[in-house]
Amino acid sequence: MTNPMIGRVCLVTGANRGIGRASAEALVELGAKVLLVCRRRPDGDEVSRALARPGAEPPEVVTADLSSQASIREAAAQIQERHPELHVLINNAGIFTHGRELTVDGLERQFAVNHLAYFLLTNLLLDRLKAGAPSRIISVSSAAHGGAALDFDDLQGERGYDGNRAYSRSKLANILFTYELARRLQGTRVTANCLHPGVIATKLLADYMGVPAAGGALASTFGAKPEKGAETIVYLASSPDVEGVSGKYYVNQRPAASSRESHDEAAARRLWEASEHLTGLSR
Repeated sequence: MTNPMIGRVCLVTGANRGIGRASAEALVELGAKVLLVCRRRPDGDEVSRALARPGAEPPEVVTADLSSQASIREAAAQIQERHPELHVLINNAGIFTHGRELTVDGLERQFAVNHLAYFLLTNLLLDRLKAGAPSRIISVSSAAHGGAALDFDDLQGERGYDGNRAYSRSKLANILFTYELARRLQGTRVTANCLHPGVIATKLLADYMGVPAAGGALASTFGAKPEKGAETIVYLASSPDVEGVSGKYYVNQRPAASSRESHDEAAARRLWEASEHLTGLSR
């Protein structure tokens, strides 16, 4: 049996650890050419060496600070220069902060990294994804979106910032973005889906819980291993079962119901327009 992903170019953000690394490793095993988007070059190089397979080109490292829109644009330009086609884009990287922090662009950090980075990178690479069609866009959201609602008068959390609420709103934004993207991509043979990976022992979970590290004890007590969290991502990236399926939210490799707020098409359009403005794509 041949590996189903041979010849497919797959990009994974946040690929140096946790769910991103586990997803990248699984895709390498399936024969894909994997691009590892990492904030620090040494981290990416280490993962590339670890995932390299005999007789195969090692995964390619692309450095990008996803809290900086200039850095995202530089990374996208590099990818466009090297790859005329892209087949899978996995928006995985995410953060959690208890206190309100600003990026170099003056944006609230969770909203910037967890949503705007997805939005900007995806839009910058859409031409390559369309050239590689059939292709797939996969965005990692969270069940934490449930109960959240966007405040369009305060997307930057300037009034009474709460880290948990900001995180939940950013994960709701991931789903609104996915559904709106799927609508806009109809007829292109580029699909867009999102997922909840489960409660996984990663640095993000450690930050969320306020503990110093996501070690073995945390993994066994509070969260599953990253490989478990990667399963639905890899399924959406590679399975023939989801060929042509778009605009869905998945949990445990199955379509699931997302919140009522996530299906608000007017909110999705408003978020898209706000995101265009905040990333400079509307200019």
